[in-house]
Amino acid sequence: MKQTLQLKLSQHLTLTPQLQQSIRLLQLSTMELNAEVDRLLQENPLLEKAEDDEGAPVEFPLAGATPPSDSEARAERGEEPDRADTEPIYDTADAANSGAEVERADFEDYSSGDSDWGGNSGSDDEDDGFYPQQVATSTLRDHLNRQLAELTLATRDRQIVSALIDALDDDGYLSSPLDEIAGMFSQEFEIDPDDLNIALKYVQSFEPGGVGARDAAECLALQLKSLPETTPWRAEALKVVCGHLALLAARDYTRLKRLLHTDDAGVRAVRSLITSLNPRPGASFAKTEANYVIPDVVVRKVRGHWIASLNEAAMPKLRLNRIYADILTRNRESSNQQLSAQLQEAKWLIRNVQQRFETILRVAQAIVERQRRFFEHGDVAMRPMVLREIAEMLDLHESTISRVTTQKYMLTPRGTYELKYFFGSHVATDTGGAASATAIRALIRQLIAAENPKTPLTDSRIADLLGDQGILVARRTIAKYREALQIPPVNLRKAL
Repeated sequence: MKQTLQLKLSQHLTLTPQLQQSIRLLQLSTMELNAEVDRLLQENPLLEKAEDDEGAPVEFPLAGATPPSDSEARAERGEEPDRADTEPIYDTADAANSGAEVERADFEDYSSGDSDWGGNSGSDDEDDGFYPQQVATSTLRDHLNRQLAELTLATRDRQIVSALIDALDDDGYLSSPLDEIAGMFSQEFEIDPDDLNIALKYVQSFEPGGVGARDAAECLALQLKSLPETTPWRAEALKVVCGHLALLAARDYTRLKRLLHTDDAGVRAVRSLITSLNPRPGASFAKTEANYVIPDVVVRKVRGHWIASLNEAAMPKLRLNRIYADILTRNRESSNQQLSAQLQEAKWLIRNVQQRFETILRVAQAIVERQRRFFEHGDVAMRPMVLREIAEMLDLHESTISRVTTQKYMLTPRGTYELKYFFGSHVATDTGGAASATAIRALIRQLIAAENPKTPLTDSRIADLLGDQGILVARRTIAKYREALQIPPVNLRKAL
């Protein structure tokens, strides 16, 4: 075969490190962004948080800020960048060049107090590391061991009861079998089933009532037995929880009336007594931490118009370090290549964080404009919308809209919603239009909330009622939306 040389022209997508960082920051949530910024603050001495007392924050758009480059716009639209776009955006030469020069004008916009970018939430470094201390709370085991310490028991019996306490789960149930717990002791103890049963009786006598039970029925029975014998309907409630709890869960009131030899009022009283009990006695001692959502965008109604604005508390306040920037200005030798590279990275981060919030604001405002009726009337007025509509409206790529709307939240007068919440499928109407799935779920919730508890609405009946309003929905679709709303079926919603 004869060897020849051929010239072939091809195109391929090449993303600069800055564009890669911009895409990565765009898909991060607020908490992940703060963690990423904190990591870069520790690694890059050219980057620092701006102080509150050094300059006022600047609202979007930043005065004198360099607009996004053509390659950034092409990356957002999913297009290929030009060959020249792979070069650094700033005039600063690459750090690998020995003759790197850093002009004072390159960093003055970033290091000056007037260019502090971000919200008023910044604070001193000492204040940033301060977190409020949590109040120490007693655990379930501590609470039970204190009650065990008040009993006069032999050392061997005390150790057996303590072992049962340690075997309880967070809800206060004894999920491990007694023979398995007996195998945990050495042969010197000579544990027999009677010893464990006696120790279990001690545990079940402790507060809160129902602790040490092996299932829900025993938990409720222990609480009922602790009530005075004169409690109305106590005996009937014990009969239900000990052998017919499944009938109560299925709301089979007809069979319950036959078993208890009572009428509707009696079954209603028994059910009220059982539902007043606590099926998870140890839950009150569990340590739970509330997860708070920090909204990225705040929506307000100003002079009759709904306006979206960025939440300053969610915006990092960054700038370049003046000291190191001055060093680079005075010393333009090749020995400062590392600082020059870190200066470039700091500029990239500041610009990419700024561009991230600008994109979020644009997308949020576009959502607000298309969902004005939602902010006025609620979920029932939600209009169907897909990512492609916002992408075409803002001349961005659908993948960019998907990144922006994932784990980004909007604070509205009606509550806090993820941006993804405003997108959904549609259902056809008899007039040729479309109704949003969110609006249909809201209508289903309203119909069920207004139904007669004695004769609840079936899925077919709900479909017929929506059909009367011009919304064509199949019964299986109603069932799917009802399950998504965590609404039980018709037989479990029936009341006496």
